[in-house]
Amino acid sequence: MYFHFWSLFRKSTQRFQHQARLATYSGSVHALAISNDGQALACGGTEGIKVWDIKSRKELTCSTHNESRGTVSCAVWITTRLAMTETLCYGTGLGYIAFLRHVRMSWFTIEFTPNIDQMLFQETCTRRLGSGFEITCMSWDMYSEGSTRIAVGTRDKIVQVLALNTNSQLEAIFAVRLDNTVPKSVAFADDKGVYVFGVYDGNFIKLKGDDGAVLKEYSCQSVIGHAAVNQKRGVFVVDNATDGFTLYRLVGDEEPVRTFVTAPPSVSVPKQVAFGAEGRLVVGGSDNGLVYIFERKSGKLLETLHHSNAGLVQTIAVGIEIPRRYDTDCVSRHATSAGAA
Repeated sequence: MYFHFWSLFRKSTQRFQHQARLATYSGSVHALAISNDGQALACGGTEGIKVWDIKSRKELTCSTHNESRGTVSCAVWITTRLAMTETLCYGTGLGYIAFLRHVRMSWFTIEFTPNIDQMLFQETCTRRLGSGFEITCMSWDMYSEGSTRIAVGTRDKIVQVLALNTNSQLEAIFAVRLDNTVPKSVAFADDKGVYVFGVYDGNFIKLKGDDGAVLKEYSCQSVIGHAAVNQKRGVFVVDNATDGFTLYRLVGDEEPVRTFVTAPPSVSVPKQVAFGAEGRLVVGGSDNGLVYIFERKSGKLLETLHHSNAGLVQTIAVGIEIPRRYDTDCVSRHATSAGAA
């Protein structure tokens, strides 16, 4: 039996320090997501979804994942204007999208129910999208008062945008089928448009936010194992599946800005990449057990984090730990989590 695990690294001064390593289960890890407040980590894969409290390293209680929905393929945390807690959204290999909301137990339940968790994630909404093809990627943004938009890409070349209303119900905004592009990553633009990144053809596409019409399209000249967008810096970065991660501008010149070069891969597999420290860092996985951290502006390799002695690090998540109200000596710290697939 093979146990797959995630590692947590935290940057408190100038360097990241290894904080924890947790064996999850015998299945592989396909999705990691750090909550927007930096307090929780979600981990998804062949055996469903799990959530941990980052500070205590304690696993929290979740609604039981139905195995008939398939492997968890991606996950994001959603924060709405009206909700007091964050919502975890995840997609599966059989096209299901599910939402879990954090619910705190009452003092009465905690007092009179021995060993019960004080925190519980309950399922609030589940739907199977389209023909049930794998959900390959998802993203979110604020839509209207109390409502959230979710962009979803599926294996059958479809990108759709849904609205999650205050009653935890999904409403369709648009769905489009792309000509030749299988979406690997999606992200919302500042003007409410949707960025799409194609895994096999390496296409970068911008869709109109209200009807999905194609506004812009060009090739990144490589396959795209994964992509991340930083609106503030006006850039995106892709895993080029050959020699590292390549940076592009969202607007203007279609040529690469620079490539963050890693060790030559022994096998061509998709590896997740993300921005950290408000876009100052580029963080990416590997096939040699390491997590690479580059300075975005110069391309300099700053650190390599040791996740394992060898093997794939395909899944990563980057977040910011927000100081808790009474931790007066605490400062904001960047946390990076890596999982073996």
